[in-house]
This record gives sequence, structure tokens and C-alpha cells, in this order.
Amino acid sequence: MKSKEIVDCLNKIIPEPKCELNYNKDYELLLAVMLSAQATDKRVNMVTAILFDKYPTLEALNKADVDDIMEIIKPIGTFKKKALNVKDISKRLLEEQNGQVPNDRAFLESLNGVGRKTTNVVLSNLFNEPYIAVDTHVARVSKRLGIAQKKDDVREIEEKLYKFFKKENMNRLHHQLVLFGRYYCKAMKPECANCELKKYCKKD
Repeated sequence: MKSKEIVDCLNKIIPEPKCELNYNKDYELLLAVMLSAQATDKRVNMVTAILFDKYPTLEALNKADVDDIMEIIKPIGTFKKKALNVKDISKRLLEEQNGQVPNDRAFLESLNGVGRKTTNVVLSNLFNEPYIAVDTHVARVSKRLGIAQKKDDVREIEEKLYKFFKKENMNRLHHQLVLFGRYYCKAMKPECANCELKKYCKKD
């Protein structure tokens, strides 16, 4: 199996890949990705539309009542912890980064609720850095295509993807692998019949 064949196939299926989280400002993406843990992008977009409209700046979010943030984001689950994260991230961006999201992995990963996956999404989207965030969709696709092994954890999968694909394809592939797993190579009832990559699939 050649990486080019997978890239060509994904380019055909998903010619215009993009992040499905809605955002207009750099910190809105960071907060939206943090909120998306164990939640669908669709549901996150519903709550952030309300949250960012009511609190349109970092300063406003920093001063917002945490109980009100909890009430707004309640539909996405683990809302109490995530509301505290919104407050903490807003405060630290204002106090330590002049209100800007930096191209700084160490800082981003030091924020409450922000791990490697969230950081990879932010750095890829905001700064065009060649990172892939391994979520459940990317992990599933990587294992089915034999790029990764069933026993591999997310970090091992990420490293294998970097070795398998060319660096210049990473940002585009990041979204394509997510969307391919989300809409085609699904966990339940994957659309295998017309999949051009079926011959490589190791799905049980």
C-alpha cells in the first residue's frame, strides 16, 4: 500500500476538507476544541453560538459568571469542568499571552482541559503546523488501513502517521482522516461497498 494511493482517494472523496467546528477568532477555536471532548462538533457548535454571542470577547468570558457558562454549555456533558476550563483559559490568555493564542505547544498543553490532541488541532488550523490530531475516527481509520496496529495508543498512531505520509500533506490529511472516519469509515455500518481503499482494510 502506498501513501499516495490513500491521499489520492481521500482527495477524491473529500476534496475540500475543513474543521467542522465554527469559530471566528483564534481563542474561539481553542475553546471549541476543548469543549468538543466527548461531544459532537454539531452540539459544540450549538452551544458556542450562544456562548460567543453572549460573551463576544476574552475579557467578557473572563468576567462571566461560571454558573451561566455551565448553563449554556450544559448540553455537551462534563459541563461543570469545562465551564471552569473556559474561565481558566480566558484568564491565562489575557494575563500571559496578551489575549492571543500562541504557537507554543508547551503553553497550550499547560492549559486546563487542553492536551496533545487539542493542541495539534489548534496548531494545525491556526498556524498551518504539520500535525495530526488522533481522535477516535483517525485511530479507527489508521488501524483499519494497517497504518497502525490494534494495540497502538494515540501517540503511537500519531507517530506512525507522520512516518507514513509526507509532511506537506499533514494539514489536509488531518481533516480528511477525521471526515473519512466520521462519514464513511464509520464505527458502525461503514460504507465499505464503494470504498476504493477496501482492499487494504483490516476491519474484522
